[in-house]
Amino acid sequence: MAFGGAQASYINPVVPFTGTIQGGLQDGHKITIIGTVLPSGGNRFAVNLQTGYSDHDIAFHFNPRFEEGGYVVCNTKQRGSWGPEERKMQMPFQRGSSFELCFQVQSSEFRVIVNRNLFMQYAHRVPFHRIDAICITGVVQLSSISFQPPGMWPANSAPITQTVIHTIHSTPGQMFPNPVIPPVVYPSSVYRVHGSGPPPRFYINLRSGSDIAFHLNPRFNENAVVRNTQINGSWGSEERSLPRGMPFFRGQSFSVWIVCEGHCFKVAVGGQHLFEYHHRLKNLPAINNLEVGGDIQLTHVQT
Repeated sequence: MAFGGAQASYINPVVPFTGTIQGGLQDGHKITIIGTVLPSGGNRFAVNLQTGYSDHDIAFHFNPRFEEGGYVVCNTKQRGSWGPEERKMQMPFQRGSSFELCFQVQSSEFRVIVNRNLFMQYAHRVPFHRIDAICITGVVQLSSISFQPPGMWPANSAPITQTVIHTIHSTPGQMFPNPVIPPVVYPSSVYRVHGSGPPPRFYINLRSGSDIAFHLNPRFNENAVVRNTQINGSWGSEERSLPRGMPFFRGQSFSVWIVCEGHCFKVAVGGQHLFEYHHRLKNLPAINNLEVGGDIQLTHVQT
């Protein structure tokens, strides 16, 4: 299974914000924005998927407006001129409330998903491969903008939920509280982890009650990535084999993707498939907690 390279997320970007989409948009690309609508300071915000850092060519203008009961305006700007507006007379956002906003690129349209519900579709008016920047303005505060490249999931592993964990630096010898993630939908779920590889080790656990269905444990002093399962307090046999060298490096940022399929977890590091881990706990819906520990400091968890 081939994984495409994953662009690093933008963490806590200041609005107004404009950032590069590395390599431009492709069919199957997904952009996820986590933020909060400010309770005051204006009546609108906008997300523009555009060409370059100017607003001369905007392929997709997504513009919620908290006016007249609330509605969303969508449009395209070509060579400085707006086309006809498309309006959806619904408002999926609330002032003062957090949101998850996803843009999925398909061959004929953008799909817009708000808080995991399909909100609308917008047919392409210009070729989407021209888009290489994202601009966000208005009454929002942003936590993260993350990118899921095309080809990250095989056809039979379309993600239903995704968890993103960001870390900013390592602190040797200090343990941090483990985040508990609400139950997720299986068998096709995805966890994405960003961080900085700390000495001497850290771990990621997918738990089922007191059992650990999947234990991922990079160990820098052993130059190994240990995988295991713990049932009734007892560890099983470790798995350590890798098709290539140690993918984590001390003090360097990383991106881990864990895809849950019916028979195994598939793990990619740095956008490259690394290994599969066959399920030892078969009751996948009971795996409902994500736990991260070791010498890393968590700054953001997205589910």
